[in-house]
Parts: sequence; C-alpha cells; structure tokens
Amino acid sequence: MTQSVGIKDVARTAGVSVGTVSNVINRPETVAPGTRARVLAAIDRLGYVRSESARHLRAGSSRIMGLLVLDMGNPFFVDVARGAERAARRAGLGVIVCNSAQSPAEEAEYLSLFAEQRVRGVLLTPADATGGTVDAFRRHRIPFVLVDRVAQKATECSVSVDDVAGGGLAVRHLVSAGHRSIAYVSGPPGLNQVRDRRVGALAALEEAGLGPDALQELPTERLDVASGRDAGARLLGLSDRPTAVFCANDLLALGVLQTLYAAGVGVPDDLAIVGYDDIEFAAAAVVPLTSVRQPAVTMGTMAAELLLEEAEADARGKAHEHRRVVLQPELVVRDSSLVGR
Repeated sequence: MTQSVGIKDVARTAGVSVGTVSNVINRPETVAPGTRARVLAAIDRLGYVRSESARHLRAGSSRIMGLLVLDMGNPFFVDVARGAERAARRAGLGVIVCNSAQSPAEEAEYLSLFAEQRVRGVLLTPADATGGTVDAFRRHRIPFVLVDRVAQKATECSVSVDDVAGGGLAVRHLVSAGHRSIAYVSGPPGLNQVRDRRVGALAALEEAGLGPDALQELPTERLDVASGRDAGARLLGLSDRPTAVFCANDLLALGVLQTLYAAGVGVPDDLAIVGYDDIEFAAAAVVPLTSVRQPAVTMGTMAAELLLEEAEADARGKAHEHRRVVLQPELVVRDSSLVGR
C-alpha cells in the first residue's frame, strides 16, 4: 500500500525544516519568497495534502460546516444548501450535507457524527418534533442554527419563513377565485411547517366568513411526490369532492397533479391546485403550478452567516446575540389555479 506524503517528506525534498514548511502552509508571509517558492514546488511535486484531522485536534474545530436537512430529494433543500455553501465558501469553509430522511434516529446519528468531527457548526432542520436530538447535541457546545424552523429558546438562532402567512396567501387566493371547499394535503402532522400552513389556511377561511369545515385535511406520511399521488387518489374518491386543493409543498402538489391528469380531471377547471416552496419543477409541470415561494437560497445564506458569527464569537470568548430571522413568503400565480385559462 502506498504511504501518504507527510510534512517531513516535503521538508526533506525542499531542504528546509519542518517548521518552515508549517509556516509556508499556515503563515506564508513570514517566509522569504525564495524559500516559500521552493517549499511550494516540493508540495506540488509530492502531492502533499495537509492532515485536517491533526489540525482539528490542535484547533478544536474544523473548517467544515454541517448541514442536516429533512430530504435532499426535495429541491427546496438543495436551494438551502446552495445558499449555505455560498456563505461558507466566502469564509473559507466547506459544507457537508446530510439527509435525515425525516427520521429522528438518523438525525441523532448524524448529529453525533458532527460532534465527533468537531465541525465548526451545524445548520439543522430538525426531524424530531420533541427536540430530544437537538437537546442532546446542544451538550457538545457546538454552535447550530435552525433552518426552516423558529427557535423556541433564547439560546439559539433560527432562519425561517412565516408559514402562517404563506398558508393564508394560498387559501386567500383560492377563495378569491370562488372556491368554498378546499382540501389541504398536509404531510406529516408532527412538522411545524405543516401545522403553521394549516393555521394560515384556516385564518384565511375565517376572514372570508367560512368555517373550518371548508378545509378538508388529507394527511400524508411524507412530503414527496409518491405521497402526493396517494393523496390525489384519496381526493378523487371523496363523495363530496372539494373544488381546490392546497398542498403543504410542491412535491405533494406535483403528485396530486399527476393523479388528476391520469384520471382526466381538468386542472384548474375541475380542480385548482396550489403548492408551496416554488421549486424549479413547479413552473415546468404539465400544468404550471401556482405556489407560495420561499426564499430558500437566502434562507441558507443567512443561516450560515449567523452560524459563522456565533462560531467566531465563541472562539473569541465573547457573548453572541441569538436572533430569530423570519422571512416573508410570496404567492406566484400560474395556470394550475387560474379559472378560465
């Protein structure tokens, strides 16, 4: 087996001390230009890569930021990751993205891994509604920021979207189009976003003088296209079918749309659809999807910036002011909800 190249090999090839090689890597301005060039040439020739694990032990943290999301199959979280990576790269850090698959057990394992690797901090969309895995991770004193969640404690930062307002935008739009009976394909009831969007939907119905019975909820186990297809089949089987459906995310909405399209149900003439997130595929659907847009890239960027601020404050032994940033959603109207298109 080929042995890895070490700092001693570089020093021997360049004809300098190990300390000089270390200075070239970590404090290049302290080394004479000629010596620095000779060391860099040796590094290039030997293919030397410094050991990050050893550096972690000395520094107490790594140059890596963790990002743990519910479902990397959802383009919404891909956009969050893009925003986080953008901020991390500006700070000279990398991002490790992990997928909890909406499983508290997987979430706990990844958080334990982040603690073992002494990551600089973690951006987290919790899967465990009880908060137990986050409480366990908090004991490691590694900074973290909640993403797509509102922090419930003053000891943590969060970046989220006003989902109550978003649910209101969706249903207010449908009511204004004349709909008086609406289905809500809601996803797992334990998720805060699902509950908040329902609260906003009910508030919009109340504003219009309609009671909660005007909203018929169809829960699903997951927030994916397959669950949307299943919800669409249940929707078609209702004896008193609503005239519109609001889905807790776009993947559910696309699944519902697939089922309706296959059954020959016209969208929006027979049944209007509104999704949530405004992922790229929403506009490209067979019937372009009306959706409530979340600024996902901005959310990831701001969360990473808050995390970097906290990590820097901790490193300097200074207090950090925890903030809860709540962004506003936007309704994007397309063909799926436009009557008489």
